[in-house]
Amino acid sequence: MSQIYTKFFKEIYDEQGTLKSIDVTYGEHFNFAYDVLDEIAKKSPGKRALVHKSLHGTVREFTFQELSILSNQMAGVLKKNGIGRGNAVMLILKRHYEFWIAMMALHKLGAVAVPTSHMVAGEDIRDRIARADIKAVICVESDEVCQCVEWAEAHAENKITKYIAGGKREGYLDIVEMMKEEPEKFERVETSAHDDMLYYFTSGTVGEPKAVIHDYTYPLAHIMTAKNWHGVIDGGLHFTVSDSGWAKCAWGKLYGQWLCECAIMVYDYDKFYANELLTILQDQKVTSFCAPPTIYKYLVREKIADYDLSSLATALTAGEPMPTEVAAKFYDATGLEIREGFGQTETTVLLCTMVGEKQQKGSIGKPSPQYHLMIVDEDNREVPIGETGEIVLVPKAQGEIPIGVFKGYLGDEDLYKDVWDGGVYHTKDRAYCDEEGYYYFVGRSDDVIKSSGYRIGPSEVEDILMKHPAVFECAVTGYPSASRGAIVKASIILNQGFCPDHHLKTQLQDFVKENTAIYKYPRRIEFVEELPRTVTGKISRKKIREKDWEKKK
Repeated sequence: MSQIYTKFFKEIYDEQGTLKSIDVTYGEHFNFAYDVLDEIAKKSPGKRALVHKSLHGTVREFTFQELSILSNQMAGVLKKNGIGRGNAVMLILKRHYEFWIAMMALHKLGAVAVPTSHMVAGEDIRDRIARADIKAVICVESDEVCQCVEWAEAHAENKITKYIAGGKREGYLDIVEMMKEEPEKFERVETSAHDDMLYYFTSGTVGEPKAVIHDYTYPLAHIMTAKNWHGVIDGGLHFTVSDSGWAKCAWGKLYGQWLCECAIMVYDYDKFYANELLTILQDQKVTSFCAPPTIYKYLVREKIADYDLSSLATALTAGEPMPTEVAAKFYDATGLEIREGFGQTETTVLLCTMVGEKQQKGSIGKPSPQYHLMIVDEDNREVPIGETGEIVLVPKAQGEIPIGVFKGYLGDEDLYKDVWDGGVYHTKDRAYCDEEGYYYFVGRSDDVIKSSGYRIGPSEVEDILMKHPAVFECAVTGYPSASRGAIVKASIILNQGFCPDHHLKTQLQDFVKENTAIYKYPRRIEFVEELPRTVTGKISRKKIREKDWEKKK
């Protein structure tokens, strides 16, 4: 019996057997919850869909049939309480399994899900309630989260209904308890494939968070993510490390994996421990694994050889540049190359090293066959091979929005028009391409350091620093200079056993000079205990820059 994704997804190969393009088709009323989750539940009711390990170590498995029924029941609760097509509901559910039930329930109602990180403040929640016209919030039972929700409600103009999952709290409806009173079947609500389905607020590495809108076709674009990049297998178990409030969750913990009928591993934790993650990979026999570079930095400090990772067939990363030194250590310990991918909250995977391809050192891969990408200059002209420019996405036809690419910024049409200037989507990420078609990330347009007429990508300096045994993690930024415009600054977290003194600073500067052009070396080095991060866990160079520029005023 063929996997369900084959109903929607066709791969087109050239005469040499190279995947050249992808054709995705769907009906006018396509809805992932009905047409994927429920259909798999019918044909394979006992098939494993989700493996959840709780904070307390309890492992619970859910089949597609169980999730189909539970989402019907939650949809019933929400419908009785006024949630319907087009209504926005905020989800602050960390990595609790109720998140997957809630997402499917909202899809079945034709409502708009607004996944939100538990790390946001009350003011962020209030802002999102107003901007997205939130009707209800479903959150975990946590003083930290609930106090933020309550503060936001008290200061918001919108009236919201508050639901709690996994506990009881005054002023909240216990959605799990209420579900028990609902029937297991739910009558299909008619929705359009082009209705708003998700509002994702960006992490704000540059500028204020923007609300990205995706419609009901978005899940289908993630077949490419799961099948051709992650390399998930039918009946396997895929593990992406991500909080449910991030777009990375949609990439690796939901749509593409289920379309390929691969189960999802969810590890619920408050504090990350590398040994616990390795134990999960071993004990749960995870078949494919994706994590940000920071996670791999911790994994390679453990004795990976002590764990049986024989079930693990693929390892992936995205979100930040992967230090080549970390990738090399992981390969030595496991025999697995970490294949990189690149995309944005606004898109699905745009570039990646696909299944069967060799990961080129330092590359973020080749363009996905789902999209046409180019590297252009400031006038939207394609730059020569080897020259740095901006990555842009070119539609097949003028004005046509490719599948998986967002349909707008909520409440900000001018910004949406701006990123489509010249008829191409501007990622505002800079890279260069080699003769084989591999792309190499240089940095966000705002992160690129302009020093004495040179343009310096922070990731290339960071990658060199990471090769030094003293450096555990680093961030390279531009530091204000009256004579040069900016100088290169490195904020560095040291490995244990190294002394943060002037001698080490000089040693690190010399190390960079020996390995790259001299103008790229960090003239300023600051040793720190931690680096500022966005709510998605990415290093925020913007916060470092702002702090430094404020000092120089």
